[in-house]
Amino acid sequence: MKLVEDSISIDELRKMSMRIFGGLVKVVVDVEKEVMVVDAEMHADEEKYLLDNGSKQDDLWGINLYPDLKEDFIEFDSMINIRPRLNNLSRGIEDENLRKRITVIVHKLVKNE
Repeated sequence: MKLVEDSISIDELRKMSMRIFGGLVKVVVDVEKEVMVVDAEMHADEEKYLLDNGSKQDDLWGINLYPDLKEDFIEFDSMINIRPRLNNLSRGIEDENLRKRITVIVHKLVKNE
C-alpha cells in the first residue's frame, strides 16, 4: 500500500497492476486532502489507512485504475461507495460533480512519464 501525496508514475501503477489483479489498481481518493492510497487488495484496507491518518469517511471514495487504458483509465466502482446517507446507493459514484473532482485529482497525481 502506498500513499500518494505528490505524484506517481503511470509506469509504477502499471507494475502494481500486474502484481495483484493483472491490469487494475485499487485506489481510495480523499477528495478533501487531494491524496490517494494505491496498491492494496481491498478498497477497505486503503480506506482504513486514510481514516487512521486523519481523513474523514465522507471524503473517501473507491475507484479502480487501469494503467494500460487511455479511454477507461478510471472506473468508479467500489463497495465502500455505497453510502445511503450521502444519497449514493450503488458501488458507483452517482454524483457527476464528485466524479469530475476525483478525475481531476487522479490526473494531477498520476504522471505519464
